This record gives sequence, structure tokens and C-alpha cells, in this order.
Amino acid sequence: MPLQMQCRMHGPNWAVGAALFLILLTNNVTFAQGVNNLWMGGYDSQNPLPSGGTDLRFENGDVTISYVNRPISFGRTNTNITDTAGHLLFSTNGAFIANATNDTMFNGSGLSPSAYTMGYQDGLHIAQAVLILPASNSANLYYLIHGTWDDDLVTYSMRSLYYTRIDMNLDGGLGAVLEKNQVAFSDTMNIGRITAVKHANGRDWWVFVHKAYSNRFYRFLLSPTGLALNGYQDIGIVRPADDGQVCFSPDGTKFAYFGVDFLVSKKLEVFNFDRCTGLFSNPAFAEIDDYAFLGGVAFSPSSEFIYVSSFYDVYQYSVNAPDLASSMVHIAHWDSTYSPFPPFATIFDIAQLAPDGKIYMGTGNSTLKMHIINDPDEPGLACNMVQHGITTPTYYWNSLPNHPNYFLGALAGSPCDTLALAVGGLGFARPTTAKAYPNPTTGTFNLSYAAQPTVGELEVRDVSGRVVLRERITQWSTVHAVSLAGQAAGLYNCSLRWGARSSATRIMLTTP
Repeated sequence: MPLQMQCRMHGPNWAVGAALFLILLTNNVTFAQGVNNLWMGGYDSQNPLPSGGTDLRFENGDVTISYVNRPISFGRTNTNITDTAGHLLFSTNGAFIANATNDTMFNGSGLSPSAYTMGYQDGLHIAQAVLILPASNSANLYYLIHGTWDDDLVTYSMRSLYYTRIDMNLDGGLGAVLEKNQVAFSDTMNIGRITAVKHANGRDWWVFVHKAYSNRFYRFLLSPTGLALNGYQDIGIVRPADDGQVCFSPDGTKFAYFGVDFLVSKKLEVFNFDRCTGLFSNPAFAEIDDYAFLGGVAFSPSSEFIYVSSFYDVYQYSVNAPDLASSMVHIAHWDSTYSPFPPFATIFDIAQLAPDGKIYMGTGNSTLKMHIINDPDEPGLACNMVQHGITTPTYYWNSLPNHPNYFLGALAGSPCDTLALAVGGLGFARPTTAKAYPNPTTGTFNLSYAAQPTVGELEVRDVSGRVVLRERITQWSTVHAVSLAGQAAGLYNCSLRWGARSSATRIMLTTP
């Protein structure tokens, strides 16, 4: 049986010389897949289908959904990280840390101690209560920043922000916890809503939480010396203990907070953000007049549009509009679908921008569905939102991972560009070498490349120079699926361009 709300349960022929063929083979020896291309969700597999785990993988440019037999369950509290080849390093559901075998990591149990956590040992049900950040002074160290519900129903707050350090060199490469439940800060904070964005120096991270019953943001800096409080800022509206979601725009220039105050009010705020100073500015406000006690928020890849999922409804806002509230477009109203049957409604809950450039959205219940916004950079209904457009093999409880933009680089020319990590006017230092795989191919293949902050274009030409394919490359993506079905066997040149940046590789198309 699926579970609802806070209940629990324990997817022309060719001829080429041998030398050229060897050159092509070396083109796909290594390729960067990104560290956020695996989304894990669902329940543990101690019960038969449709219980069990579901994985969403984005290594091939499009999402691949599959069933996974594993002992860990994920609720609303969920994150993981992979290596650059897409292999899982570790994951967490807020109660414990699991290694790549999905078993408890050495010293990884007992996260965020509280009475609430003790009641949810198979996974917490708090949005954005866990966040993984790589340490800037070691390729093997990671920080898990986390929290839980520490108080009673009256104050409904998070009293401690914790950090836990993980060393992936330990336990034979499966990793182990070095320090656990270290208190980074104590106060009355809104539960969850832990988020981060890369500092303009391209190395450090800004981390934020919000003080309950106030308009105060606490600002932390993760640097080579560790995680430490950097200060606070009082800005925007006063927020009580609420529910909802927060996020930074992919380019790091905007921050959004959607809060739901227990049926009383639903408030969206969008701020400008300075990655050098860690300060917010110019708050824009929109109050949403609907029925909701949960919801989420996500930016489009271009950072131009923001989407609010508010229980029965979904809205699009333009962050560059003179008046945020007036830019609202009603995208969807719940169409009365249940999955697999009543009362498990496919309503709208937390949302997340995925590596494929689409926005995925939970249903607020354990269902076999998710919603998807296929073209989030398009205005209004052209964004192509499809309710319950994703089918999962197992019950999926809003288990969308809390992933920051790991690919955001240094801001070139800024006062904080002091580490010589930025290259060019876009402030993005990552190289753009593209790889094609499998190579040769009979028609379909994938291109792998470094994430870029602007929309790109793929152009494929045959040996005569004729253009056979042009396609859009989404910002921040690292892989793109390509089909040359119907084209003649032979050698093709693939050119990718993001403004002034470009990369090229070749693909050999063989006869099926």
C-alpha cells in the first residue's frame, strides 16, 4: 500500500583507415558525468513491488528510470553525491548515511538526534534537511550539513544546524564518518530549508538557514578551514515557523523562498544575491491566494523563470519582471488524478531542476507518479508542464534530492576573483572538452561535456560539411543524447558552442 503524508513504509557505406579508427576510440576513454546525475528515491525493498527503490539517472542526457533493490528508504529528506563518472559515493535520508552498497556507512548512523528523528529511522520527512558539499581542501572529504525537528508542535523549529565530515578514502573506498553531529550553530530556525551556493571565488560555499519568527538569514561559509558562521542579515518579510522550499538560481544571482504558514498564508520572495559578499538585496514579494499546506519552488535553467508548486496549483513567475506578483501565470490545477487509487492524490509538492534541463515535482503523497515541466525556460503554458507525466516502478514519496549547483564557477572580474579560478567574461573556469560515447555507434550516442552557464548549440556535419542536425544544449547540463538515425554510415563532426566557448569531437556511424 502506498503511504500518504507523514506515514512510513519499510526504477553510403564507409571505409576508414585503422589509424583514424584508433583515434576515435581514444575519444571516449574518459568523460565527465557530473556529480548530481543520480536521483535516488522510494522505499526499502523488504516488501514486494511496488515497494522498493527507484533511481532516476541522467547520465545519458535523458532520464532513465529503474527499480533498485536496496535496504534504504527515502522520504522528503534526501540527497546523494556521485563521483565525476556517475558512480554513487554515498547517500542519506536524514537518519543515517549509506555507502555505495546502500549499507550504513561506517559511523554513519544516528544523524541529527531528536525525538522526531527517533520516530523516523527509515528516513525523515523534512524538505531540504540534508545537503552535501565537497571540501575545498581535499578531493576525498565531504561535508554533510543537516538538521531535524528539535522542538514541539508549538514552536516547530530546528534548534541545531549540524555538520558531519566524511572521508571517502576510508573503509576500502566506501567512506567513513570522521566527525558526526557537530553543532555549527544553535538557535530557533525554520526546519530544513538548508541551501548553498558557490562563493564568487569558485572554491568556497555560502550556506544559509532562516531564523524562525523573524526575517533573519544566518550565513555560513564553508572554506578550507571548515564550516563557520559568517554573519546574518535581516531582510524581507517576517516568517513564522513554516513549511516550503528555498533555492538559488543556477547562475547564483537570485534566491527564492516559498513558505507555507499552515493554511494561513503562502508567500514567495525572490532576492538578488551577491556571491562575493553573501548578501541578499532587492526583495520582491508575491502572496499566493490558494489552499496549501505544502509546496516547493524551482528556477528554470536560464534563471529567468521561477515555478511555485502549491498543493493544488502550480504557478510561473518572471524574476526580471518589474512586479513579481503581476508576472504570475497559472500553469496547472490538480486534475483529480490519484495513484494508484484514492486517497493518494497526485497533488503538487517540492520541485527540483534536473540535469536534463527539466523540472521534476513530487506529488505530496506516496504515488507511482511525478510531475514534469519539460520546457521551463518557455513563458506561460509553453513551459509544457505535464501532470503525473513520469511513472515510477515503486511508490515515490517526494524523494527529490537537495542538490546545489555544483558546477557554478568563479565570477571573473569580481572583487572575489582572487584565486585565479575564473576564465573569460562568463566567470566559468571549467574546460569544455567534449567526448562521444559509444563510439562507433549504429545511430544513437551521447555527448559528454563540462557544464556551462549559457544555452548551447550542437551542430553535426558529415564529411562533406553538410549540416545533418542542430539541437539546443541546456544550461548546466553535462550530457546530451543524440540520434543520427537515417543518416548514412560514415564520419561525422560534432560541434558544441556556448557563446564564445566551443568544443568539437567526432563520431563514427556504422551500418546496423
